[in-house]
Amino acid sequence: MLAQIRHYPKFETQDLRVVHKRIQDGIESQLLVMQTPFGYRRTAKMLCPEGDGLYAAILYVHWYESEAPDSNRSQFEAEAQEMARDGAVCLLIETLWSDLDFFYKRTQEEDMQNSIEETVNLRRAMDLLLSRPNVDAQRFAYVGHDFGGMYGVLAGSLDQRPTRYVVMAATPRFPDWYLYGPKLEGESRAAFIRQMSAIDPIAHIPNLAPADVFFQFAKDDFHVPKERAEEFLAAAKDPKEMKWYEADHGLNEDATRDRKAWLKEKLGLR
Repeated sequence: MLAQIRHYPKFETQDLRVVHKRIQDGIESQLLVMQTPFGYRRTAKMLCPEGDGLYAAILYVHWYESEAPDSNRSQFEAEAQEMARDGAVCLLIETLWSDLDFFYKRTQEEDMQNSIEETVNLRRAMDLLLSRPNVDAQRFAYVGHDFGGMYGVLAGSLDQRPTRYVVMAATPRFPDWYLYGPKLEGESRAAFIRQMSAIDPIAHIPNLAPADVFFQFAKDDFHVPKERAEEFLAAAKDPKEMKWYEADHGLNEDATRDRKAWLKEKLGLR
């Protein structure tokens, strides 16, 4: 399973199509279509500072919430605009969970293969960002919320190119959420937990070191109880830090403010 992620088909220029490009307020915005090695396409948006220079890079991967209007790559767009103005090339990508009905369509029989594909797609998104000659590979951050954080940990454990991580309201094990439904019992449930343990984020987060990791958790999060958050933090190696917020699973403006400040400091943005 991990071999398929480790030895993935790398992104190549022919896999990318630029659909639209414009420059406004000092930021070049590109709407992209990326061909995956699995026969389907995914959209993405790249925001770049205008002009010559060597810039930091940030890969943003959104959350999943079927009732939320920002449960897609638009979640971090305002933040990415600010980061681009301050000197970072930002990539916001479409994912499996950009489909609001994804959780209800999937089954446990598909979860492992879906997870492999999503993690490969993340590594290829990293390829795309770092293929740009104006990106400083030593200043590369990954920001992921919910599933975005979980799959980012898995990708990063096999790909140490990101030097900073923000992991937002992520749970340490995939069955924590994938067992919400369809319902499994007895040996079927135990077998699924055993299968997914090979890729559970808690097993892989120690491998992010020596990258800095900033955890953001909510005090009123039904999906990530306090004990799970603390277990996840404990599994990570230094350098790491965590903040709690008076919020639910979606976090809040305080979390946004802290995240932007942390990224600007760690990436040396103006």
